[in-house]
Amino acid sequence: FTQANAETLPFADNSFHCITIAFGLRNVTHIDNALKEAHRVLKPGGRFFCLEFSHVREPVLSKAYDFYSYNVIPKIGATVAKDRASYQYLVESIRTFPKQEDLKARMENAGLKNCSFSNLSAGIVAIHRGYKG
Repeated sequence: FTQANAETLPFADNSFHCITIAFGLRNVTHIDNALKEAHRVLKPGGRFFCLEFSHVREPVLSKAYDFYSYNVIPKIGATVAKDRASYQYLVESIRTFPKQEDLKARMENAGLKNCSFSNLSAGIVAIHRGYKG
């Protein structure tokens, strides 16, 4: 195991067949740098997968999810973990994360090919994928 900054990976070019990140890309300061680094260290034909909280597209469900996120999640954090602030940050970081199409475009700008995404739970979570040509 290696603990490293996603924006400056300590690996040689073309090192990995597959890179995955789950619920972490939204915590990276410069997402585009991290995507370029993922592309750099992938071998040709290598795959990149990102599982991340995303944006609900259906308006009624989106309003219900917003209510839950802003009113319930921080209270759960305050009660269970005694840490309201971290759970408030969670909600805010989800809302400021790029929308599905925007992240796909950023992956393409980083050099990844055949980029796509699949929404899970109506877009509460999405899996993005791309390949190094």
